[in-house]
Amino acid sequence: MKTITFLLVISMTSICGCSSSTATGNTNLTQSYNNTVNEYRIQPGDTLDIKLFYNPELNETLTVRPDGRITLQLVNDVVAAGRTPSELTSVLTKAYSNELANPKVAVIVRTSTADKVFVDGEVNRAGMVTLAGPTTVLQSISQAGGMKDSAKSDQVLILRRGEDNKVAVLQLNLQNAVTGTDISQDIVLRPNDIVYVPKSAIANVNSWIDQYIRKNVPLPIGLGYSL
Repeated sequence: MKTITFLLVISMTSICGCSSSTATGNTNLTQSYNNTVNEYRIQPGDTLDIKLFYNPELNETLTVRPDGRITLQLVNDVVAAGRTPSELTSVLTKAYSNELANPKVAVIVRTSTADKVFVDGEVNRAGMVTLAGPTTVLQSISQAGGMKDSAKSDQVLILRRGEDNKVAVLQLNLQNAVTGTDISQDIVLRPNDIVYVPKSAIANVNSWIDQYIRKNVPLPIGLGYSL
């Protein structure tokens, strides 16, 4: 007579799970990554207020088209996407100078399509989170319904695309932020960041048991089953 115990399976799989769950990201990235915020660059879908102080009849509220351009009175099509508001102001000032004497132009971003982040992984409501002002990682996770019990809060990853279009990966220990040991781990997010909360080793073990044992073996499951 043989006795199959799932305690042994859990113990052995836990060891494997711990060794395979080591994050590939460098934890030093959190300290070395430049977290300064660059000036916002206009994107397609953004709504812009174009104001001319001495010529209010030319004021307009426009949405940047999918091709990145806006169409204005007197100056026709102008590329807006990819430029900062100050850069677009300079371009429009030069363009209006051909039609107006000493134009004073202001570009105001009324609404931005980039004011969002994405929260995925072991959270209760994975998906897009709208940024209403400066938002930290923990605040975005809270808006996503909080972490599940299966979350590994000490290895949360942030995927952030830079101006060179390269993706930087930051690994954060939010457990230390929650306990107050190191609140610097709870960084302020940037538009279009991706927050990924991984699954803990024990959660991976439970998923393995559920997938390969409970769903594939048509037998009543208990701590011990005698053959």
